[in-house]
Amino acid sequence: MTQLEQIFKAIKEVAIRISEEIKYADLGYTAHENATGDMQLKLDVLSDEIITAKFKELECVKALVSEEKDDALNLNENSKYIIAYDPLDGSSLVDVNFAVGSIFGIYENKLNPQNLVAAVYSIYGPRLELVINDKKGSLPSLYRLAKDGEFKFVKELKLNEKGKLNATGATQKGWSEKHIKFIRELFLQGHRLRYSGAMVSDLHQILLKGGGLFSYPATSDAPNGKLRVLFEVLPFAFIYENAGGATSNGINDSLFDITISKTHQTTPCFFGSKFEINLMHKFYE
Repeated sequence: MTQLEQIFKAIKEVAIRISEEIKYADLGYTAHENATGDMQLKLDVLSDEIITAKFKELECVKALVSEEKDDALNLNENSKYIIAYDPLDGSSLVDVNFAVGSIFGIYENKLNPQNLVAAVYSIYGPRLELVINDKKGSLPSLYRLAKDGEFKFVKELKLNEKGKLNATGATQKGWSEKHIKFIRELFLQGHRLRYSGAMVSDLHQILLKGGGLFSYPATSDAPNGKLRVLFEVLPFAFIYENAGGATSNGINDSLFDITISKTHQTTPCFFGSKFEINLMHKFYE
């Protein structure tokens, strides 16, 4: 088993564990904030602890960087893989029984976009599913947990040139005029609104339905966006671009053009089929 395969195996094990904990866990808040100022749910902290404990068992993991940790947790100095993860994306929606997930970016030696070598996310819904993208240039693969407790390969995922779904976030009163015009144009072209507030769930739907757009733009109160580059944005950018789609922060041609200056850095972000991203650039020029 290669080192990456060991990491994927660990992710499968923690996904099963977190999926079970979600069903019965305390949904209250802790008395603490994470590094970007969000109050931590007890379920966020529990998910982070589950993931940390599992990765501590792997000698191939150099360090862990989590949305719920202020600083990197160094594990094995001479190893090469750094795991940056969001232990439970959309956790505030668990109390209304929406699908949520975990996001993992696997970096080699350094935390920068060019060193992201694999990305994985799990989605905890009516069924437990996992999407693994194990190298640049390969299509992401969908796996589903079967009755025997094993993840079974379902299919490879590929985005169409143009989609039909529109999942756009942030408070509308803070949208820029160009973003308002862009979103209006998507609806005029027949795109359907699909937005839950859980990034994993919304991006998973677009990916499985063949295309569309997910956006979390810059707003008047959050000019740098709210989604975290290392934990959320780059892992999904890796998956979407490998699936034949495109990404942007509203300026650059790809989210991989972002320069990382701090661990908990945020950015505006757009993920989707190439048609929707090209259309966005026309409105954002």
